[in-house]
Amino acid sequence: MFLLRPSLTRRVNLSSPTKPGKNNMTNFSRRQFAGVLLLATLAVVNSSTAAESTYIVAHRGLLRHAPENTMANFRTCLELRLGFEFDVQRSKDGHLVCVHDNTVNRTTNGKGVVTELTLAQLKQLDAGSWFGPEFAGERVPTIDELFALLAKHRSKPVLAAVDMKGSDPQIEADVVRLANKHKVLDKLLFIGRTISTPEVRQRLKKADAKTHIATVANNAGEFTAALKDRYSDWVYVRYIPSREEVRRAKALGKPLFIAGATVAGEESANWLKVHAVGVTGILTDHPLTLRRVLRDAKK
Repeated sequence: MFLLRPSLTRRVNLSSPTKPGKNNMTNFSRRQFAGVLLLATLAVVNSSTAAESTYIVAHRGLLRHAPENTMANFRTCLELRLGFEFDVQRSKDGHLVCVHDNTVNRTTNGKGVVTELTLAQLKQLDAGSWFGPEFAGERVPTIDELFALLAKHRSKPVLAAVDMKGSDPQIEADVVRLANKHKVLDKLLFIGRTISTPEVRQRLKKADAKTHIATVANNAGEFTAALKDRYSDWVYVRYIPSREEVRRAKALGKPLFIAGATVAGEESANWLKVHAVGVTGILTDHPLTLRRVLRDAKK
């Protein structure tokens, strides 16, 4: 059984965001960022709005407001009681690091394939300046560092989605080991290649039977098979499920997690639909807007 409590729906207002890109410099200063974080945190703490039934999961963190897959980004998500999705790769010398692309070219000031760089080489790179000069000095996080941060926020009702890259057959066991080291395994949901690769799900379940694992249903025709998967305890959908499908899944103790084109963008109508039918987790590029939409719907 998944024991996390649902996240709280709160309104957070940010300046008009910039889209991430190699040459895109945001005018959202570090001081402004800290100010918004303070105001938003106070709003979360002081608001009397009732808890919602849906986890909001920020795709690669607040990627429209801070450099993706960085500790600054993840810390802010946790302070705002937002979940986040993060990526896992292995460095040349065996360390697990948080980088989305196969190379570091787009999201750092360096060049090279992640798996061909040592941790020391990766740590020398600036992972923030590409987004904006106010984030200069952000480093590529290790998964160990990320889980240590998550452990400090254990009381916060968030869900972190794990996307393991590549085909390394040992990476599942190593991620689970680090999660258990920091006592955060119950905060994680494994997605990415996990959802479509039975061997990955088997290795995760073997690493720890309590691991939360999702299986994909790309459409309603695949839903029953996903529901029956023996190695998963979540269903990952890429379409808007019916209330009956959600009921069937929850009757088996399997919450639903939705991602993809129906909810990634600013899709207010779709967000309200999946929230209404009882989907447990929503992965989106616009987590703050989603939170506002869900809160406004309750007024």
